[in-house]
Amino acid sequence: MLNVLWDLFFSFFKVGMISFGGAYSLIPDIEREVVKNNNWLSPDELMNILSITGFVPGAISIKFATYTGYKMAGILGVLAANSGNLWFPAVVMVSMFYAINLFGNNRYFIKAFNGIKYTIISMVFVVMAQYFFKGAFEYKFFIFFGVGVILALFNLHPAYIVILVGLLSLFI
Repeated sequence: MLNVLWDLFFSFFKVGMISFGGAYSLIPDIEREVVKNNNWLSPDELMNILSITGFVPGAISIKFATYTGYKMAGILGVLAANSGNLWFPAVVMVSMFYAINLFGNNRYFIKAFNGIKYTIISMVFVVMAQYFFKGAFEYKFFIFFGVGVILALFNLHPAYIVILVGLLSLFI
């Protein structure tokens, strides 16, 4: 049991340590750890959990750490996976807040953060493209994608879009 807890902690520590950009840019790192490296989840299970994350508030990595930890070791697994997931980012965030207060007006500091921002956008784009092409050959994909885009154009809150498309899926 201790080995499983350590593996959960260390795997999600790696996810927290090497995943920049947040949200969907984390999916490739999570997939590598929970599907490819440890076989804790199947690829289909990963996609199902990704779908469920839209209905639950909070960070994607926490939801995956919680699900995977619970599946592998119950409540102790949840604690181990989430502790690993949050430890490194918490330390980095405190350090970054300190640096922002110290160097926030420095033009090189600002340029570095702008470069990081554009890189993160490209990472999110690549992940979204991958998931687009995985589902693009099913007619339901086009229906839900289209409805989601139309609802987003009305500037609805993302929670309302998810709820409305979820309700629509009951009839399709």
